[in-house]
Amino acid sequence: MRMAGMLYLCATPIGNLEDITFRALRILKEADLVAAEDTRNSIRLFNHFDIKTPLTSYHEHNKTEKAYQLIEKMRKGQNVALITDAGMPGISDPGEELVRLCLEEGIKVTALPGASACITALVMSGQKTRRFSFEAFLPRDKKERAEVLKEMAKDTRTMVVYEAPHHLSATLKELNEALGDRSVTVCREITKKFEEARKTSLAQAAAFYETETPRGEFVLVIEGKDRKEIRKEEIASWEELSVEEHMALYENRGMDRKEAMKAVAKDRGISKREVYAMLLQPDQSGSH
Repeated sequence: MRMAGMLYLCATPIGNLEDITFRALRILKEADLVAAEDTRNSIRLFNHFDIKTPLTSYHEHNKTEKAYQLIEKMRKGQNVALITDAGMPGISDPGEELVRLCLEEGIKVTALPGASACITALVMSGQKTRRFSFEAFLPRDKKERAEVLKEMAKDTRTMVVYEAPHHLSATLKELNEALGDRSVTVCREITKKFEEARKTSLAQAAAFYETETPRGEFVLVIEGKDRKEIRKEEIASWEELSVEEHMALYENRGMDRKEAMKAVAKDRGISKREVYAMLLQPDQSGSH
């Protein structure tokens, strides 16, 4: 009995064709089948590198039905390589569905490291890189988009957002309104001839693209919220609460009386003894 095949996630260039790896080229040539997000786009890559492997389409509109067809081929021993239009498959594209189903069905999956617009933009942005979140394209649904922007406003990590040129100006204005005027690096045409990384602010970027026509694909790398600013906001909100209300805030989260007292003391920069005394004298409890 022939052994089951496997799924290879092959990163392809995000612009410059020289950014494909030797290993990716070998796998794309040796695989039995290559599943591509857009075969018309991938054929150019195949022609450039003289890859003769058969291509099949795997995209958002056939991702579940086609996934099972591909899994059946792998069960019979065929090796399938998955590619996206550019970059690493499985990131903000239907590849994640195929990976999930393969693992559920016991099909082995491996990824070949390579180009990724998210990581490339992050490291060339000049923003903090130790902690970051990848937001991809913001949701188009208004309610969901508002919820995501609300979450982003509180996020202390550097945030990476993709945007198409025809939506860029509106998105920059929206981000500036929701997050405040943060530092942002606007990256465009990464690895291509007209590559640019403009480190500016959300307000300045929004103003710039009101008069400048955006060209190319964009990645926005946005500064996270300052922890000191969060602390100031928390202190301001605590100052409006009485000690009893502050205690209730923690007790409603499941803390017992002793734990809540400790948390309130830490928040207000006073001792637990002082908190206890203030609770005994409720008329004075709002004085701190």
